[in-house]
Amino acid sequence: MLRVPRSRGALSGVILVLLGLWGGLAAVAGPYFHFAFAPDKAWSFTSGRVWLEILPACALLVGGLILLVSANRATAAAGAWIAALGGAWFIVGGPLSLLWSATDRLGPPVGGTTRQVAEQLALLSGLGVVAVFFAAVALGRLAVVGVKDARLAEREAAYVKEAPTAEEPRPVREDRPGPIQATQPFPRRAGRAPVTPPEHEVPPPAERTVPRAAEPTDRRVAGGPAQEDTRTFRRPGEGA
Repeated sequence: MLRVPRSRGALSGVILVLLGLWGGLAAVAGPYFHFAFAPDKAWSFTSGRVWLEILPACALLVGGLILLVSANRATAAAGAWIAALGGAWFIVGGPLSLLWSATDRLGPPVGGTTRQVAEQLALLSGLGVVAVFFAAVALGRLAVVGVKDARLAEREAAYVKEAPTAEEPRPVREDRPGPIQATQPFPRRAGRAPVTPPEHEVPPPAERTVPRAAEPTDRRVAGGPAQEDTRTFRRPGEGA
């Protein structure tokens, strides 16, 4: 809930920056138009001008710039407080300077009665009142949590909740090899050996027994039957 849109204090920041520029430049360049406090001399940095005009003008300028650029509620509120203190010093600085030594005070306003009243309002007390008012407006706007702030916080919370988280490493199975180191060559996956079908055994050719025809030269052994030739013959090309 600390985040706020920069437009929340933009208007007050711009006005405070302009008031700071006016208060600082009018203190040193006002004598050109005879619109200043004595001494009526431009770019004269006396102790009274530095402490009562330039210093609170710098506070308004810094506080307004912080309101313009900050998107944090606490930082923007700090800038508004700085500007409020600068505006308050514009108001009370003149009366308090009467307690200082004469060399550290502002001189009397230059010109007639009407011009002196205008110088008192435009350069000191009136400038301080306007600065305190816009600083208070900025503080009030920053102190309230608007509907836009609540919706912005809800969208950011939903985005953080739905943001993907880092995935946990998957457990490695024990039967698998570990990760390959960068210095080791990438292993080449060996394919399965091709399976060739078993060769069919060719049965040996059957042996045939061809009876040999009786030759006229065959003779019978006396006292016994004629013997028949039963030798085995193979056809050409049927085996060794």
